[in-house]
Amino acid sequence: MILINLLPHREARRKQRKQAFFVGLGLSAAAGAVLTVLGLVTLDQMTAAQTQRNTFLQAEITRLEGQIKDIANLRTEIEALKARQKAVEDLQVDRNVPVHLLDDLVRQTPEGIYLTSVKQGAGMVMLTGVAQTNERVSEFLRNTANNAQWVDRPELVEIKAVNVPAQPGAREQRRLFEFSLRVAMRQPAGAPPAPAPAASAVKRTT
Repeated sequence: MILINLLPHREARRKQRKQAFFVGLGLSAAAGAVLTVLGLVTLDQMTAAQTQRNTFLQAEITRLEGQIKDIANLRTEIEALKARQKAVEDLQVDRNVPVHLLDDLVRQTPEGIYLTSVKQGAGMVMLTGVAQTNERVSEFLRNTANNAQWVDRPELVEIKAVNVPAQPGAREQRRLFEFSLRVAMRQPAGAPPAPAPAASAVKRTT
């Protein structure tokens, strides 16, 4: 016996395919929505983590900037302390210079010379005095040039002959020589050298 299907089987298959298409489309949309939600959640988590890292880095940068500022302040304080220490050392040296200077002059002044004035200023010392002879003045110049420790570069500024009483109230006079000379101070180690004395003509009066 032959069975003949008189139902519209083509339309039924078409309907099934259409339903399957819409079901697949719905599943795809649902999967896309789930993936989108998961992506957004992951992106939010990554953004939050990056924001947290940025906040941490900014806090560390602020802390390091504070430390750098503290280090700069410490360096400034150290430089100020060094400057004060150097000033104290310079004052200590300067305080001892007159003592060394006078001691040096006493040792280098030959017999027959009497110093009447010692003036110090700007790295130079002006000496004035009285000598019995010209040779004594020359010897004094040689001593300060070759043997002195705290002065050098002596320069004779003026020398002149004067007559003074041999004794107070006596008529007899004797001949002496008033002189003035300039010497440069020797600077302590590490200090800038003293300026060279300006050239000047030596005046001699008889």
